[in-house]
Amino acid sequence: MLLATLIHRASLSCPQVGLDQATQLLAQHYGLAGTLQSLGSQQDLNYRVDTPQGQFVLKICRGDYAALELQAQHAALGHLQTHAEVRVPKVIKTLAGDELLTLTIGGQTLHLRLLDYLDGQPLTHMPHLSREVIAGFGDLCGRMSLALAPFEHGGLERTLQWDPRHAPELITHLLTSLERLPHRDALERVAAQVQARIRPLAERLPWQAVHMDITDDNVLWQRDAQRHWHIQGVIDFGDLVHTWRIADLSVTCAALLHHAKGDPFAILPAIQACHAVTPLQREELQVLWPLIVARAAVLVLSSEQQQRLDPDNSYLLKNAEHEWEIFHVATSVPFELMEAAILSSVGETPTPIASQDFAPLLPELVGREFALIDLGVLSPHFEAGNWETPGVDRRLLDEAAAVHGLAASRYGQYRLSRTVPDSAAEPETFPLHVELHVPHGTVLEAPFAGTLHQDADGVVSLQGVESSVCLMGVKPSLKPGALLVKGQVFGEVQAPLTVQLCRADLEPPLFCTPSRASAWQILCPSPAAVLGLACDAEPELDAHALLARRDASFARSQKHYYTDPPRIERGWRNHLIDMQGRSYLDMLNNVAVLGHGHPRMAAVAARQWSLLNTNSRFHYAAVTEFSERLLALAPAGMDRVFLVNSGTEANDLAIRLAWAYSGGRDMLSVLEAYHGWSVAADAVSTSIADNPQALSSRPDWVHPVTAPNTYRGEFRGQDSALDYVRSVEHNLAKIAASKRQLAGFICEPVYGNAGGISLPPGYLQQVYGLVRAQGGVCIADEVQVGYGRMGRFFWGFEEQGVVPDIITMAKGMGNGQPLGAVITRREIAEALEAEGYFFSSSGGSPVSCRIGMAVLDVMEEEKLWENAQVVGGHFKARLEALIERHPLVGAVHGSGFYLGLELVRDRHTLEPATEETKILCDRLRELGIFMQPTGDYLNILKIKPPMVTSRSSVDFFVDMLSKVLDEQL
Repeated sequence: MLLATLIHRASLSCPQVGLDQATQLLAQHYGLAGTLQSLGSQQDLNYRVDTPQGQFVLKICRGDYAALELQAQHAALGHLQTHAEVRVPKVIKTLAGDELLTLTIGGQTLHLRLLDYLDGQPLTHMPHLSREVIAGFGDLCGRMSLALAPFEHGGLERTLQWDPRHAPELITHLLTSLERLPHRDALERVAAQVQARIRPLAERLPWQAVHMDITDDNVLWQRDAQRHWHIQGVIDFGDLVHTWRIADLSVTCAALLHHAKGDPFAILPAIQACHAVTPLQREELQVLWPLIVARAAVLVLSSEQQQRLDPDNSYLLKNAEHEWEIFHVATSVPFELMEAAILSSVGETPTPIASQDFAPLLPELVGREFALIDLGVLSPHFEAGNWETPGVDRRLLDEAAAVHGLAASRYGQYRLSRTVPDSAAEPETFPLHVELHVPHGTVLEAPFAGTLHQDADGVVSLQGVESSVCLMGVKPSLKPGALLVKGQVFGEVQAPLTVQLCRADLEPPLFCTPSRASAWQILCPSPAAVLGLACDAEPELDAHALLARRDASFARSQKHYYTDPPRIERGWRNHLIDMQGRSYLDMLNNVAVLGHGHPRMAAVAARQWSLLNTNSRFHYAAVTEFSERLLALAPAGMDRVFLVNSGTEANDLAIRLAWAYSGGRDMLSVLEAYHGWSVAADAVSTSIADNPQALSSRPDWVHPVTAPNTYRGEFRGQDSALDYVRSVEHNLAKIAASKRQLAGFICEPVYGNAGGISLPPGYLQQVYGLVRAQGGVCIADEVQVGYGRMGRFFWGFEEQGVVPDIITMAKGMGNGQPLGAVITRREIAEALEAEGYFFSSSGGSPVSCRIGMAVLDVMEEEKLWENAQVVGGHFKARLEALIERHPLVGAVHGSGFYLGLELVRDRHTLEPATEETKILCDRLRELGIFMQPTGDYLNILKIKPPMVTSRSSVDFFVDMLSKVLDEQL
C-alpha cells in the first residue's frame, strides 16, 4: 500500500489550469483582479498575483492530496506567525470565509489556496553563496526545527515521496521503471549504500514536524546597504510532514550542493550553524550524509520521471541540470569521509582506527635511525623556487638516504612542492602517507592479519577486518588473494616505499587539500604504529592563536589585511605562500618590486652583513656608489642625495628641506592624498580612507587644494587643468594676503591613492610655475608611483613634462629592505645645515646601499621596466575589456604595474560601490588572490604587484575578477 501510494504521488503531473481560468477563479472566489505570473513548480501550479490590494500567491494542486494535508499546512503557518524569527506567508480566506477550495475543473479535482506574497529573492541561480549565507541556511533550519517541534496535526501523517523514510523504496521503484536512465550504475550503487547506512540508526532518530523544503528556492533573502544578505521569510510548506528531525537539514544541505562548486565540504557551515541552534544527536549526524545522498538520488529520479510525464514543463527542465549536479557532488566522496567531516565540524569525535598491537612492517629496521626530511613550507632545503622542480621531494630523500642510509618523509607535513601558483583551487598539499628510502630487498611482514591484493598500477594492499595498509614500491612474494597472519612475510622493498594506513575498503588519495585534512586523518591516520617510526609532522602553531597573540601585543592601529588572515611565511616572485602550501597571487606588494625570495637579495644582504653594517657617518664605498647611481637616474641639475628608511621619512625630510630653503612654513597639498605617518607627512596627508579625521585636523600651515581627479573630481576630463589650477591660485592668494611665506607644494605626479589616475595634462607645469613664483619648492612624491613601475616613464613627473625641486622615493628601492631617498639640488640640501645636520640611523647603511644597487641591477638585467610596459599594457587592456561586460566597473586608471579599477553603482552619478569592493576583495582571497581597496570611498582596486608579474598571472587575476563580478555582487 505504501509503495503504491508513493508511486502514485510520484507520478502526478502538474494541474492544467490556464492563465485565463486562474484569473477567473481569483475574481470569483476572492474578489481580486490583477496580473498573474507563473512561478513554476514540479507538481503544483503557482501564480504570483499583483493586485491593487497587494501581492499574493495562488496555489493549485491536484485533489489526490487530502484536504487534511493542506489544512495541516495552514495550521503550521498560523502556528509560525507567533514565531517572529521565522517569517512565513499568511493564508487568505475566500469571500465565503474558507481557507481551502476544492473544485472540479476540466475533469480534474483540484485544491485552490491563496497566500500573501513575501518580498525577497530566492538564491537558486546565484553562482556563489558565501560561507555566511550557507551558515544562514543552517541557522534557519535550526530555528524552524525549534519552532515546529511542539506543532502537531493529523494531516502530518502522510505518505510523501520526499520523506527520506521512503527513499529506498522509491529509488528502487524508479530505477526499475525508468528506461535509458543516465548514470544508472551509480544510482543503483548509491541506493544500496544509503539503505545499509540508514537502517541501523533509523530507530534512534528523533521525530517531529518538519518543513522538508528549506532550499534555495523557498528561502527569500534581501541585501542591506552593506550588501550583506538577510533572510526575509520561508515559503512553500507543501512538503510539511511528521518524520525524522534531521530530514530538514538533509534537504537543505542537498540543495546547497548545487552551489558547492564540486566541494561537498562547502555545506559544513550550515551543519555547524544548525547544530548551534538545535543540538543534533550523534546518530542524526551519522545519518545526515546518507540522507543527503538519498535526497540527491530521489531528486534526479523524480525529475526524470516528471519530465517524461510533463515534457513541456520549463521549470522541470531548468532544475534538472542542477539536480544532476547535486547528485554528482554528493557521490564524489566516500560516505566515511563526509561522516568524519560532519562529526568533526561540530566537535564530535569520530571513531578512530584501532592502531594498537600492530606488528612491525619492516622488522629488519626496527630501532634503526631514519633521517626525517623537512619538505614543508619553511624547509631549509627549498630556496629560489627549486621546489617547483619535478620530483624534488624524492630527490631530497634520495640524497639523504645516500648519506644516512635510511630516510623518510613526514606524515601530515604540508608539502611546499605541491603548491600551485595562479590557481583558484585549494592545492592537495597534505600527505596521507609516508615515503621511505630503505635498502632494496628489505623484508616486509604483515602488521595484522588480512588478505593480500594488488591492483593494475602495482599498488599492493593488505586488507584487514578494520584496517588496510597500501604500499607502493613493493615486490610481493605471495599471490593476490593470499590470506596472511600477523607477522607473515609477504614481500620485499624494490623501490622507494610508500606506506599508507587507512580504514578497510577505502581508497584514499596520497595527498588531500588542507580543508579536508582533519577528516582524512581520521580515516587515514599516520602509519607510525605500523612502521615503529616517529614520522609525524611537528604540530603547526595555530594561526588563530598567533593572531590573538599579535592583537594582545602589537598595537592594533597597525592593521592587518582581512578579518581572518592566512599565515604567510614564504614568498616567491609574485606569489605569497601560507603555511598549508597555498599560493596567493600578490597584487598588493609594490614594496617587493623584484618579487619575493629573490636569491640576489639574499646573497647581497648576507654578504654585506658578514662584512659590516653601520651608519652613514662612517666612510665606506657603498653609500657613495649608491648615491651616484641614484643621481644618474635623476633629471639634470639634481646633485644631492639623502638616504633614509622609508617613504614617510623621505616626505618628512622633504618638507623640512622646503621650510629651510624657503624660510616659510606654509605647504600646499592635494586633497585625497597620502604621504606618510610622521607628524609633518601626516599633516599634508588628506586621505580620509587612511585618516577619517584628515579634513578636520589639518594644522593651519597646510593648505589643501582641490584633488585634480579627472574621473570623479569637481572637474572632469583631460582638459580640466585650468579649472583645478584655480584652487591653487586661490590658496596662494590667501597665503600672500596673510603675509606668510610659502614653503612649497607636495603632490604625487600620478594620483596614487586614487588608483594611479593621471593628472590633467599641463597641471603640474602651471602649478610648479605658480609655486616657484612665490618662492616655494615643488616636491614630487614618487614613493608609490615612481622607479619604473608605471611602465611608460621611470618617474611619474615625466608624464607631466616637469622637473621638481625635490624627489622623494622608497617602496621598491630596497625590495623590502627599509630604504628611502630624497634627491634634490645642492642649494636646497645645504639650506638644512643652518638648522643642524641631518642623520638617519639606518638610512644609507652598507646593507641598505648594497641592496639598493642590487635592485637596480636586477631591474636592468631582468628587464623589469620593459615587463611593466609590455605585460602592464596587456593588463590594462584586459581590465578595460571588463567595462563592456560588467556594469559595476566604472573606469581603469594608471599604467604599467600601477593600475586602479574603480567600481561604481552608476556610471552617470559615479556612486561608489564601496561595499561591493570589499566583498570582491574578500572573494578574491578565497580564489587565491590578495587585493585591497583604496581611495576615499574604498571603491578602487589599487593594483600594484611585483614587477616580475607574468602575463599568465595577469590573465588569472582578470579571469577571477570577472568571475567574481559575474557572481552577482
